[in-house]
Amino acid sequence: MSSLSYIFKRLLLMIPTFFLVMVIIFMLVRLLPGDPAIAMAGDRASDADIQAIRERLGLTQPMLVQFWLFLSNTVQGDLGRSILMRTDVASVIADRLPITVFLAVYSVVLSLLIAGPLAFVAALNRGRWPDAVIRTVFQVGLSMPVFYIGLVLLTFLAAQLRLFPVGGYGDTFGERLYHLFLPSVTVALYTSAIIMRNLRSAIIEVLDAEYVQFARAKGLPPRLILGRHVLRNALISTVTLLGLSIGNLMSGTLVTETVFAVPGMGRLMLEAIFARDYPLIQGLTLTFALLVSLVFLMTDLFQSRLDPRMRLQ
Repeated sequence: MSSLSYIFKRLLLMIPTFFLVMVIIFMLVRLLPGDPAIAMAGDRASDADIQAIRERLGLTQPMLVQFWLFLSNTVQGDLGRSILMRTDVASVIADRLPITVFLAVYSVVLSLLIAGPLAFVAALNRGRWPDAVIRTVFQVGLSMPVFYIGLVLLTFLAAQLRLFPVGGYGDTFGERLYHLFLPSVTVALYTSAIIMRNLRSAIIEVLDAEYVQFARAKGLPPRLILGRHVLRNALISTVTLLGLSIGNLMSGTLVTETVFAVPGMGRLMLEAIFARDYPLIQGLTLTFALLVSLVFLMTDLFQSRLDPRMRLQ
């Protein structure tokens, strides 16, 4: 099966997935306590004003009618108008999406830079003190919640030592790397612990394989063996785990962006939940679902390139 036909079939499979996501999020947001009309009108608004806002938002219509309007408008690209921002949901998401994507990519790059070399060091020294130290340090990092790591880094490196800004995003590319370093490290420390453990185990398993032993017997240089035979095969399972980690990372931006005051989609989601902003919550959830689905698709394609034995089915 060619890559194009596989991508086309996967995109078709996203249709029922998104429909199910739309049903779930439509029901869940309406189970939230509170009334968006009251939140929008304020405490001093009269009952008539609140009722008028409900009618304008379509909240007085039957649930099936509300869902049909939500479904039909979404298919046409209309995500509605944000109650919180008083503007179109699509434009709000378009402004915040690059920030969250930048933070996610930045975190993944730092995770690979941390986990990759240390996994090789631990695997090549298995059973000895470097292996024990690396595994212990990462186990401690894995046991701490992400928000706690963020608060510790924020307190010492930003508030006390003032090496990094407390929050913000920056304007230029260099400023964004600087402003988002602490939130990216916060996510990377947790993600790299998971990747390192998996990659270390995969490298040890590949090092014991017969074809690696045969390559050593042929007298191939160690660098060639590690690069061509060990790393390529060890990355197969790690790529799958990395794709799942990116999916969790996208959903975990809510906490990270809130702690570091990053104006991304995660922080916006929290604000929309507190404001009972139904259209914005629904639009953000669909955007997160789309990003995660695309990450899983790219993971499958990359795996097929790493392992010729895999066929896209």
